[in-house]
Parts: sequence; structure tokens; C-alpha cells
Amino acid sequence: MRGGPNSETKVATAASVAPDRGGQDGNIPAPDNVNLAQQLPPSARVTFKKEKLVNRMLGLALVLALAPVAQAADVEAGKAKVASLCAACHGANGVSVSDAIPNLAAQRTGYIEAQLKALKEGARKNPIMNAIAAQLSAEDMANVAAYFASQPGAATGAKSAFLPNVAKSRVSFPDGYKDTFTKYHTINFPATKQVRYYYATKAAVAAAKAGQPLPDGSVLFAEVHAAKLDASGKPVTGVDGFYAADKLLFYTAMAREAGWGMDIPAMLRNADWNYAVFTTDKQHRPGVNQAECLACHKPLDNVSYTFTLKQLAEAK
Repeated sequence: MRGGPNSETKVATAASVAPDRGGQDGNIPAPDNVNLAQQLPPSARVTFKKEKLVNRMLGLALVLALAPVAQAADVEAGKAKVASLCAACHGANGVSVSDAIPNLAAQRTGYIEAQLKALKEGARKNPIMNAIAAQLSAEDMANVAAYFASQPGAATGAKSAFLPNVAKSRVSFPDGYKDTFTKYHTINFPATKQVRYYYATKAAVAAAKAGQPLPDGSVLFAEVHAAKLDASGKPVTGVDGFYAADKLLFYTAMAREAGWGMDIPAMLRNADWNYAVFTTDKQHRPGVNQAECLACHKPLDNVSYTFTLKQLAEAK
């Protein structure tokens, strides 16, 4: 018990009988090195201090020799990883492809590694980057961070071009979809005050109902509408619980055919799926980076890379 009547006595006794502390009779403490040095003649003191310094240096050298050696990051390996994956959004030299994506050129190595680790472990939430970081090893992270850190900072307003093999979508607008596709789902989007209607090819519906992967030729298509708003600016909800559609804003689509994923980097590839956004006049919307769609859908490989497979299987 701390502060008990015999606590000081016990401590003193334990110290006095310790084999590396006692004097001749085991009860008189041996002098420390400082006191011993003061008892030596001046010439011997210099020798003693030198020997003490040498011993300390030898001890430090031993510690350093036994410590694990950290492997230096491989900048060239990082460059290769960036070229095959990160460049799709962050640019081959760390200058991003859009204002919505941060530049990584000249960013501190430790910061990039820490953020990638947090994204991989889920401590930092970002669906796209969580999917990408989950595929990186600690060595990959160190190499990528070292490469980006070695690049010069981005000039004001500078942007990288999209990677041609990722930016290009092979999805075409499915004319006549309302007559040939099955409408299978509706979703309200409160944050954007939108309502979306989902359609799919009959082959995709049949595969989903049979519990099979969606086959080549499958197309999932969505109309995106602004919701009709009441006088207070809130979406008007119909008797079915969904927002009443007001104005068509754009279309989204995902489709697959054999070989469509061949040129897409493995860490982004969604089998043979491609993605697209179309304007209301049925043209590809400019400035859409397919890489973001690929990364977002990447974790869904066990459900044919779609968020709505359950609803597809329940289609009537």
C-alpha cells in the first residue's frame, strides 16, 4: 500500500541487496560514475570520460545495427501504379483532371500515406477512394506517395486530360428503351430534389431473376428528373410515395459487351461494363470521367457491379 509505515524500509532494503547496486557488505551503495570520476586524478579523469563516451557511442551503434531497416519507397514503382490507376482522376503527374478532385503533386509523403491508410481502413469515408485504397498494399501506398511528392506543384488553373482508355465510353443511347426495356425501380433523391426511373433490358431482368450474372448485352438505364416543388420549395410527393417528376435533367446508363473492359486498368475494371451520362438531346455529356463511375461500382463485383440488382430481380 502506497505510503504505508514500512514502504520506505522495503524499498531501501530491496535496493541494498540488488546484486548490481551493493558495496562490500551489501548495505552501502556503490558510488556512481560521477562521484568515482571526481575521486580520480585529473589525467585519469580525461581517460575515464573518453572511455565513457566511447561506450555510449558503441551502445548507440549497436542499437542502430539491430533496429529494423525501413525499405526506401520506390518512386519508379509509384509512377507505374499512378499511370495505371491514379492518373485517371489525379493526373499522371499529380495534377487532377477537374476542380472537384485534389491535386497531389508536391504533397507531403506522410500526408498521402496517412490518407490512403485511412481510406483503406474506412476511417475516412469516400466511396470512390475507399474502393481504390482497399486494393493498395502498404508498399503501394508508400511508392505512390513518394512519386507524387517528387513532382512539382501544379500551376494555378492547370488540369490534366482524361486518360483516353478510361474516359471513352462505348455505351450508346438506347433509342426506343420505353418500348423494349422493363421499368423496374424508382428512387427519390432528397438531397438533390430529384426522382429517377430505372429501366433494364429483358435479358438483364431474366438473369437477375434466375440469380445469374448479368450477361453481355445488358443495359441499365435511368431517367433523372427534377422533382416538382410546392410553394415552400419542398418536393411534391405522389400517392405512391415518390416525388412527382417535373423536368427531365439527363440520363445515366451502364452497359456491357464482350471486350469492353479490356483496355481499362485492372484496379478500375468492372468486368466489361462501361458507363455514360447523356444530355436531354441524347448525346454524351461533355466532361464526364468514366473513371469515377468505375471506381464507385468496383466493390460490387458480387452483384454484377450494380446497386439495384435486388430490385431488378423483383421486377414485374
